[in-house]
Amino acid sequence: MTSDEIVRKYREFIYPLLTYYREPLPITSGQGCLVSDAEGREYLDFFGGILTVSVGHCLEAITAKIAVQLGKLQHISTLYPTAPAADLAEMLSRITPGGLRKSFFTNSGTEADEMAVLTAQIHTGSTDVIALRHSYSGRSAMAMSLTGHAYWKASKVLLPGIHHAHAPYCYRCPFRLEYPSCDLACARDIEELVRTETGGRVAAMIAEPILGVGGFIVPPREYFQVAAAIVRRYGGLFIADEVQTGWGRTGGKWFGIEQFDLVPDIMTSAKGMANGIPIGWTTTTPEVADSFKGATISTFGGNPVSCAAAIATLQFIEEHRLLAHVESMGAAFRSGLLELREEFASIGDVRGMGLMLAMEIVKDRKGKVPDPETVLRIFEETRKEGLLIGKGGLYGNVIRLSPPMTVTMSQVKTGLKMLRAALGRAIGKKE
Repeated sequence: MTSDEIVRKYREFIYPLLTYYREPLPITSGQGCLVSDAEGREYLDFFGGILTVSVGHCLEAITAKIAVQLGKLQHISTLYPTAPAADLAEMLSRITPGGLRKSFFTNSGTEADEMAVLTAQIHTGSTDVIALRHSYSGRSAMAMSLTGHAYWKASKVLLPGIHHAHAPYCYRCPFRLEYPSCDLACARDIEELVRTETGGRVAAMIAEPILGVGGFIVPPREYFQVAAAIVRRYGGLFIADEVQTGWGRTGGKWFGIEQFDLVPDIMTSAKGMANGIPIGWTTTTPEVADSFKGATISTFGGNPVSCAAAIATLQFIEEHRLLAHVESMGAAFRSGLLELREEFASIGDVRGMGLMLAMEIVKDRKGKVPDPETVLRIFEETRKEGLLIGKGGLYGNVIRLSPPMTVTMSQVKTGLKMLRAALGRAIGKKE
């Protein structure tokens, strides 16, 4: 089919979906860091299916192992143990921090977060949950209630007992302070939140180590230590939502929360865990996991094909030493983005970690006025260049960049060159 035919069928037969660009861009194939459209034009993919194609499109080292499992057993449900689920759980217990050892598999990050919150509520006997403003947890009723971003709350009926703390958004500090003289006011305010909006005890705080859809907001290094200590003091567990930050994406370590020297009580992930094959994952300590009472299954959770894909992905990351590779490629990429900031006055902030980087686009640096219109122009120009990027932020003014973790130095340089050309046409005036 041509691109026009694909788009026509989407509009006629599929629910309305959010797509990028003035005219949607159908993608029909991919290899490594490259994808192609229906007309055969190649694009350098610097968004990776929202940080989901973690190590590259259609890599033979991974797809071959998926095919073997697909020919052996494709589904049986959690009512029957399978070797891929058992092997994956064992492998995960080896790389997770602290005493996180027992896993529960689902289909998506939404389900993983739901399971984490439910586990915390059962274990603590409390129901109140703290989430962050600017956060994103998914599209179920609970996940939308946890999400601190009105744009993504399609449901008008939100669950009670969820309280949103200030985000550690240093570029737009809600207290109008500056780090480090702020003394982490955003984290310390959680105590007053607990004492004024709850009954004095909480089940959990759930937080992304780096707020993804919120615009790759990176907290100060000490933030989570302070926040988790407060939550634990009031009886709660700390849940690290690693749906976007996991599997080496932040560089040097398997999980984003490890960059902040904190061991969570529960951790979730999905997306890049199986390089694009659907999977969700919740892990916790044996003590917390064993407190979960009552019948529960997950029809597609622990699917043998998904688990085989996850095992193959994690093995690939280890064998190719991608944790270190992400660190070095991320440093080079960030350096290039900082150079662009010096060149273009519309880039107000460059932030991120590893290969999870962002540029916040503003109308003027002093006032930091969000400029989502310019972001839309940049998108159209990067499409012309053959570069796929992402966006986010509460105001829609943040460009998100997250290429597959196998990206090469040559591709980083090419991506920066494309971005510079697109910015030049979209913004025009240089500083």
